[in-house]
Amino acid sequence: MKTCQSFFKTHINSRLINLIFISSSLGLILYLVFSSFSSFSTFSTLPSTRILLLGGDVFSSPTSLDHVVFGIASNAKAWPTRKEYVKMWWKPDKMRGCVFLDVGLNNNNNNNNDNNTVLSEDEILPPVCISDDTSRFRYTWRGGLRSAIRVARVVKETVALNHSNVRWFVFGDDDTVFFHENLVKTLSKYDHELPYFIGSNSESFIQNRFFSFSMAFGGAGFAISYPLAKTLAKVLDSCLERYHHLYGSDGRISSCLAELGVGITREPGFHQMDMSGDPFGVLAAHPMAPLVSLHHPDYLDPIFPKMTNRDAMRHLYKAAELDPHRILQQTVCYDRWFSWTISISWGYAVEVFGSHILLPDVLRVPATFRPWKKGGVLHTLFSFDMREHNKDPCRRPVAFHMNKTILEGDQTVSIYKIVEPANCTSNLGSPRGIEMIKVHAPKFNLDMKQLLAPRRQCCDVLPSSWHEKLEIGIRECHEDELIQMPH
Repeated sequence: MKTCQSFFKTHINSRLINLIFISSSLGLILYLVFSSFSSFSTFSTLPSTRILLLGGDVFSSPTSLDHVVFGIASNAKAWPTRKEYVKMWWKPDKMRGCVFLDVGLNNNNNNNNDNNTVLSEDEILPPVCISDDTSRFRYTWRGGLRSAIRVARVVKETVALNHSNVRWFVFGDDDTVFFHENLVKTLSKYDHELPYFIGSNSESFIQNRFFSFSMAFGGAGFAISYPLAKTLAKVLDSCLERYHHLYGSDGRISSCLAELGVGITREPGFHQMDMSGDPFGVLAAHPMAPLVSLHHPDYLDPIFPKMTNRDAMRHLYKAAELDPHRILQQTVCYDRWFSWTISISWGYAVEVFGSHILLPDVLRVPATFRPWKKGGVLHTLFSFDMREHNKDPCRRPVAFHMNKTILEGDQTVSIYKIVEPANCTSNLGSPRGIEMIKVHAPKFNLDMKQLLAPRRQCCDVLPSSWHEKLEIGIRECHEDELIQMPH
């Protein structure tokens, strides 16, 4: 009996010990899991409910325009004219932020509506903020503009506005035009609670070489995640003291972020547009990424011929409003009957080559533009593959510019016509005989998989087409479909 009792007692004690061990292990695991969510990053200051997605990336609820605050750099002299570009993209009922000026405006620019039923100009523009005095900071770049210090501090002063529920701060110049749906869609790829600095370099090799390949150029605009911006705001003034020898504001921001250990995350939808002349080539062969921004519109030829720069940009926005995710997305297909190669930059232009061209050659950027500044051979180098743009217009592919876009249900119809006809002789099979190109496409709704692993869409010349009127349908490619030149 004593032996039996001893065994029974020992068995119970063993079960109890195991139970205690298992409970302790589960408690430790649960503690580690939940503590990892609350302290995922040393930069994290925003508690939120977070969801683990495929691939191990951790995100909160979907990012929207409500989570973005803008800081726009301008000055009192430029703002009266540059504000026309900001009007194109600013949504006063949806956007938060400020345009920072050096001094106040003479017209007492504020947001009083005087009880008018029609919105005043001030109500359709971002509020004006006057920058802090920066005279205490040194600026030693010979011949440069010390306003670069004030513009760099736009980051600090935008954070100091203390908006709530912020995930991203976005900064740009007064002549940076943003496509806000695509901006939000691009930022949604990233966890806003991690230290992200998102933007792009210059297109010009010499500009990158002179300033930095590791810098997000401010004209293209850039985004900084909330926790990183809060940290940057605390240390920025000390960085301004150390980097008094730099030229621009963006160099100061990038240098300070480098000291925080954060580098640029490049997104090709941000465009500095460091070039002169006709930007057709860059817009006609856009990368497979949502169009986020364009810069320097007044320093380039109008993006649509026979329009002013501003009217041309408004014309592009009309198409972008119908299908923002598809704007400028390049699709290529081949016409077997006439042996044409057709390249569509949706909402902007269609190029028709008079012969079949291999796809990689079509995807190269046509060199329609000139260097940003005159100089040696390095000034002619750009950061993308280029193809020849023949000086003889009769030997170029025929360009059709977007005339109008309409929405039919969940389908868009865009119409393209020749705006500047060349005085060229043509035969029966020449694309110069085309009077109009009509493109049918389903509205493009990018999901996370398409953002992370983009694939170019396919197109077909529709049976209803004839020589003078070409109709094309854009669609998703089949799983094993090749966009290939016919044999």
